[in-house]
Amino acid sequence: MNTNIINKFGTLMGWGAVTFNMMGRDVDGITELEYEDSMEINNEYGAGNMPVGESQGNYSAKGSISVLMEEHIALLRSLPKGTRIQDVLIPAIPVVYGLSDVQTIDVLNNVRIMGSGRSIKQGDGKVIMKYELKISHIDWNV
Repeated sequence: MNTNIINKFGTLMGWGAVTFNMMGRDVDGITELEYEDSMEINNEYGAGNMPVGESQGNYSAKGSISVLMEEHIALLRSLPKGTRIQDVLIPAIPVVYGLSDVQTIDVLNNVRIMGSGRSIKQGDGKVIMKYELKISHIDWNV
């Protein structure tokens, strides 16, 4: 009888294996991260009712992060006085996924924080700030 345990991937990456660096500092107070990109791809028609080819339209990328209020304050303090966080162009945000033996890095390019908001209600033990991000493009697995 075979009693070997198959462990194809070893220890899996989870939230604890993600490092997010923004504005020159690792963002320790991040609680959520989301980003995606897409390309418009359309079927193109000629004679008959079946596509004869495809075309590509515009590329787009977007994302959001949520941070603790304390992290929001630390980010604001890293800016020159009188500067709004929406005024800052962040050339690149590396997102590192990995443990010591396996790593992959995605880079969010030319990021602007378009806006931020917060919500708190009775019973909450923390305040979360959510930033909507404008991203020019994402370099995957660099």
